[in-house]
Amino acid sequence: MKGVTMKKGSLIHSEKPFVHVLSTNHRKDRCDNCYSGCELLRCSGCEYVKYCDSTCQKNSWTFHRNECLNLKKLPPNRELPNAARLLARIIMKLKRGGGHEKGFYSKNRFRMFKDLMSHYSDIKEDKKKMEHSNCLYHVLSDFMGRENLPNFPEFVGLYGRVTVNSFNVLDLDMTTLGTAVYLGASTIDHSCEPNAVATFVGTTIHIRTVADIEDYDWSKVRISYIDTLKNRAERHLALWSQYYFECDCTKCNLKNDQRVVESCIQCQDCSAPVNVDKENVSCTMCGCKVPEETVLLYKEVINFTTHQYELMDQIAYFDSCKLCLAKMEGLVHHNNIIYVQTLDLAFESAIQLQKWDEAIELGQKLTNGYKLYCGRYSPLLGYHYLKYGKILLYNNNTTQALEMFEAASDVLKVTHGTEHTLYKHNLMHLMLETKTLLYSMS
Repeated sequence: MKGVTMKKGSLIHSEKPFVHVLSTNHRKDRCDNCYSGCELLRCSGCEYVKYCDSTCQKNSWTFHRNECLNLKKLPPNRELPNAARLLARIIMKLKRGGGHEKGFYSKNRFRMFKDLMSHYSDIKEDKKKMEHSNCLYHVLSDFMGRENLPNFPEFVGLYGRVTVNSFNVLDLDMTTLGTAVYLGASTIDHSCEPNAVATFVGTTIHIRTVADIEDYDWSKVRISYIDTLKNRAERHLALWSQYYFECDCTKCNLKNDQRVVESCIQCQDCSAPVNVDKENVSCTMCGCKVPEETVLLYKEVINFTTHQYELMDQIAYFDSCKLCLAKMEGLVHHNNIIYVQTLDLAFESAIQLQKWDEAIELGQKLTNGYKLYCGRYSPLLGYHYLKYGKILLYNNNTTQALEMFEAASDVLKVTHGTEHTLYKHNLMHLMLETKTLLYSMS
């Protein structure tokens, strides 16, 4: 397709998984085959997994028949780890000849499971990964019998291929439902400033462009492997620990202006962002010199906030987030990555506690941060507009709600397409409801 410009919003790839597995924390409320959350029927064999109907059960039998009896033997209240179940499915599929399956990413180009990078040498040097793979090997020996497993070095190769090439399967709310390996999609390289995104319909992956790609070729497509709401150091750590490479995209370039914004304070004279990662800190906009005590205070506040993150771990505590934001106000620039991350945590915490006034205030501030760090056409930004619009709508801010839904439409029609359930049903229903309310009020 040389000479062709692939416009943003184009669907360039769809693929069903080579292997997938539903997360254990969703096995009681999601279909093990299609991941839908409707009324479910338990598998009569193992009573471990559930399906929405007999069709899904039949479609899943290719994978499930080898694990059903073993799942039934699990002690009460014991669950098989997600990674172990995924690896078990891969091992059994390869035994059935699945290694010959081709994942096409263009008309004539494809990838097979053996073509996936295993990063064997990197994993052998990675103490945590080797401990994890060894643990999984023993779990699977108990689960399916040592005689059904490859030798340990071969197993480490399988483990590496899964670790490096798997995708998190997301629902409409961008919650992880499961893990899957897609042979074709696994050929796409990473960029912290991607020109394409992955979305899902059930377990099927869809790749759409979020920027025009001139002289289109598959080799030019880039997605982000990680959450981009991180600073450069955090992104590089995440990429190296999971995928064993360092990113050299434009966003990671040392001269990139965003590097300055990531760790900036607010100029006390003109409110411009000021880089504190250098000597003799001064504002490039107005020339105002930043006192040394202000820089020290900034570092103290950032250390305090980072410590609060560690205390919160996986749960965002609203009061802690508000305290951190209060300490940062007037000192830390609103585009500083830690300020944006704290806003994100505070916004989610306010929603959980149904503190709607605070959620409305925080959601408005968070929007610019998402645009800056996630990109103009990011599923995260599109979903934020939709979620923020719902909060506004149900708190009688109807006009503002419609503005948010229209902003969500601009993003989601590119990232998800107009036929995706999130756009066609969820968003369109909310827009219709909002317009009806506005019409009745006029």
